[in-house]
Amino acid sequence: MSNFYKLAIQKVIKETKDAVSILFSIPTELNNAFQFKAGQYITLKKEINGNDIRRAYSICSSEKSNEIKVAIKAVENGTFSVFATTQLNDGDIIEVSQPEGKFILEPQENKNYLGFVAGSGITPVLSMVKTTLENTTTATFTLIYGNKTAEDTIFYNELNGLQEQYPNRFNLHYVFSRENVEGSLFGRIDKGHVNYFIKNMHKDFSFDAAYLCGPEEMINIASETLEENNFSKENIHFELFTASTSEENTSEIKDGETEVKVVLDDEEESFTMKQTDTILAASLRNKLDAPYSCQGGVCSSCIAKITEGKAVMTKNSILTDDELEEGYVLTCVAHPTTSKIVVDFDEV
Repeated sequence: MSNFYKLAIQKVIKETKDAVSILFSIPTELNNAFQFKAGQYITLKKEINGNDIRRAYSICSSEKSNEIKVAIKAVENGTFSVFATTQLNDGDIIEVSQPEGKFILEPQENKNYLGFVAGSGITPVLSMVKTTLENTTTATFTLIYGNKTAEDTIFYNELNGLQEQYPNRFNLHYVFSRENVEGSLFGRIDKGHVNYFIKNMHKDFSFDAAYLCGPEEMINIASETLEENNFSKENIHFELFTASTSEENTSEIKDGETEVKVVLDDEEESFTMKQTDTILAASLRNKLDAPYSCQGGVCSSCIAKITEGKAVMTKNSILTDDELEEGYVLTCVAHPTTSKIVVDFDEV
């Protein structure tokens, strides 16, 4: 389970009109705690208007940079994102968790990687791009990046700089939905765009893995189209940056009650909860400091193992079939279905 550390903000950088990047100062004694793999995220915790708010943000630094840097884009009515993009300043202190997450790339020589991202979905994939280019001498990365306009594109100048620095190993393509830019495609990333890059522009490439990050609709379209182009499912990796708005699977949730035993930080706590409630929400109401961030089944901060009894999740885009078989659940979307259940956060 990740710990939180109080870190000072070294620098707040305005990236676009509604997005900033935040570079943290990491004390020497915490260097090991903040080692990460490309694609992982940290959770930021701050008290805002009397409420403890936590949000997960992907690291956009390269592994060799010795930096922890994230990008935050303001979303409408977003408590933390609006606060971060308008109120945070150099020198401010924020509680930050150790890096975590399962959406990772460990680049290898002579491999060709492909990325489809949109908007702030660039953040984990930028880390993957930079780490691939810095940690190998022969691997390539082809990135298709969708935005409204060039002005709205987070890390636009940095990406262009990487293309100039690595012209033979980094292929960069923009797709803009609200303006025509020479050398870029128009619209939102769809099946036609994916086919164009796979079957035409890069038809001579044999891609070893694809990494997708952005809205669920884009990820679904890109994944399906890649599979139609003979990509194996296990080589298509993705991460949502917003919770799904699709209808949840609630058919197995009952109206009964469950006696819950929670194992957390080598201690056990018990309470009774309604099965219509989620395990995480009930744990927090019972004053347990259970790990969480998004509370929408998007990140993996709240993973725990069910060691006795059963639970069902209303959605899952993170855990593998093997992990489900072993009893792991995302507690923020998990409901108990038996009269007794044991939830072990320490088994993760």
